[in-house]
Amino acid sequence: MRFTPQFLDELRARLSVSEVVGKRVKLKKAGREWKGLSPFQQEKTPSFYVNDQKGFYHDFSSGKHGDIISFVMETDGLPFGEAVERLASMAGLALPAVTPDAARQEQRRRTLHDVMDLAATYFAETLASRLGAKARGYLADRAISPATQLQFRLGYASPDRFALKEHLGKLGVSVEDMVETGLLVAGDDIPVPYDRFRDRVMFPITDMRGRVIAFGGRALEKDVPAKYLNSPETPLFHKGDNLYNHQTARKATHDGSALIVVEGYVDVIAMVTAGFAGAVAPLGTALTESQLALLWKMADEPILCFDGDRAGQKAAYRAADLALPFLAPGKSLRFALLPEGQDPDDLVRSGGRGAIEDVIAAAKPLAEMLWSRELEGGNFATPERRAALEARIKELANGIRDEVVRRYYRDDFVERLQRAFAPEGGRGGFGSRGNFRQGGGARQFQPRVAGGANRFGGQGFGGAFGGGFSGGRRGPPGSSPLPSGPYQAASPQLAASPIMRGQRSAISRREALILQILINHPWLLDDHLEEVAALELAHPEAHKLRAGIIAAFANDHHHSPDPTEQAEKMRSDIEKGGFSQLLQRVESGITTQAVWGAREGAARDDVLATWHQLVALHRQYHSLLRELKDAELALGEDPSEANMAWLRDVKARLAEVDGTEALIEGFGELSGRFQKSV
Repeated sequence: MRFTPQFLDELRARLSVSEVVGKRVKLKKAGREWKGLSPFQQEKTPSFYVNDQKGFYHDFSSGKHGDIISFVMETDGLPFGEAVERLASMAGLALPAVTPDAARQEQRRRTLHDVMDLAATYFAETLASRLGAKARGYLADRAISPATQLQFRLGYASPDRFALKEHLGKLGVSVEDMVETGLLVAGDDIPVPYDRFRDRVMFPITDMRGRVIAFGGRALEKDVPAKYLNSPETPLFHKGDNLYNHQTARKATHDGSALIVVEGYVDVIAMVTAGFAGAVAPLGTALTESQLALLWKMADEPILCFDGDRAGQKAAYRAADLALPFLAPGKSLRFALLPEGQDPDDLVRSGGRGAIEDVIAAAKPLAEMLWSRELEGGNFATPERRAALEARIKELANGIRDEVVRRYYRDDFVERLQRAFAPEGGRGGFGSRGNFRQGGGARQFQPRVAGGANRFGGQGFGGAFGGGFSGGRRGPPGSSPLPSGPYQAASPQLAASPIMRGQRSAISRREALILQILINHPWLLDDHLEEVAALELAHPEAHKLRAGIIAAFANDHHHSPDPTEQAEKMRSDIEKGGFSQLLQRVESGITTQAVWGAREGAARDDVLATWHQLVALHRQYHSLLRELKDAELALGEDPSEANMAWLRDVKARLAEVDGTEALIEGFGELSGRFQKSV
């Protein structure tokens, strides 16, 4: 057999039916399908339908039905082999060599599929046995019910180095087959092959026919080289060409479910359990071109759902760059960022389906993600810098291969540039645009960026709590921007974003202290406004209260020389702005009064010392969290001693930060405290 089922599946995966049929039939979108006039007989009313998700066409006028291969055979009068060769050329897919042992190779693949199915059955039985009690406890803690375990064929690999090997051996499976499927670890320096997966919850990975082709294993012990371990590349499995839950998601998206891409197995299961059946995940790697093509065969605009931390944002940017050259009319991506510190599994368990729906509803288009990245942390105070931004934006648009989409992206970016840099009420070309304000005796430039970052660096006002700021007076939180004064929220919609409502956990002690010291000592904002705006805050309510603090600070009444009057006016304005409950939650999050410099009445030098220590620890902590995630990912991909040492080092440094945080209690002797040795 020259064309194996695997080769034909790959061919169908690379070419959509509408792409092939569209070369002969003028198609128009009709819901989730395409329709046009029959290519097989004359008609005036369209009765020919194409369904990309199901991979077939149907002609009601003639009754003909089939896939891309049968369509080419019917319309071009070609035999099967020539039709496949023509489609392979269109898809850029190399034809398999005609060899005498092709049939034997296909039979070999069937044998390996049987081996993987036997392994999946064994893992499922072990999970249900006495040995699987610990794994069942883990799954119960993650709210994965027994019914869901059966639905996803979850299992457990025992700690024994040879348990699976001995079980499959009794069933007549050879060691060679176990090694070839990646179930055993073997090598020249390994005298006796042993089980790859041990003491792990097992997640079977299937192909489009529902056959098990690989496994992902989640470790139950903390001190293991890799938290998640995937099968290696095998004749059945190429991780960059597959998606977890692909088969089920394809049917779900055809039936109307949103296609949502999350990061891991447990996230997919949590999403499906919450009612989002169209959830899929890459397999331990960043999104690949092949996976992107698979996604676009299921939906025109898949939603990529990433963690809301810096690592998640970077992953979103990488996916945007990957997709950009391949954009086509109607084919794009949307991006949903979760509250920082939460993944989909956390959010489902804390907020249920509604919390996920809020995050999905706030998903951003690809163009907006790219625009936000280009402005993030930027300083565009000179014509040269604005010109450099325009050049980068133009280069991004030029990377799009489709001429029509490229033209629309250019137009969109030009409009964004003009809106960002236009003077109030001004007109003219990009080169003449600039939004300037007088302040401190110098002309300062600020782009008006809805929902994006700005000159304040890092997340800035836009990334920090939902809106870029330009000329204008602040009203109360949630009100419309007013047309005068130094600051104006450019995107109150983003400030009220569902993303900011998604997290349910308490505000951390350190974030509560940061907010309290700003409320009790508003004069800090005179010199540290940009620093405050750029701080990464994990909790949505902390974002909101920071917005209220900065809005209240913009009020001229706060510029009293008396620090006590400033604090009283700050607290009064915050309460009038509707933040009373938030203020109470912040104060309840401070479990000790030993941080003297954050309290009212502290000496100025103590306040400054405490502020610098708080900010330094906060930045160090978030930096280490990002590094921890990078170390875990690196260890998952390469469980080497070096990566293990890296992970241990990051964890040790995180522990040091937790210990060092107590040092801020030592500040305050200038405020009348007894001197304390720290």
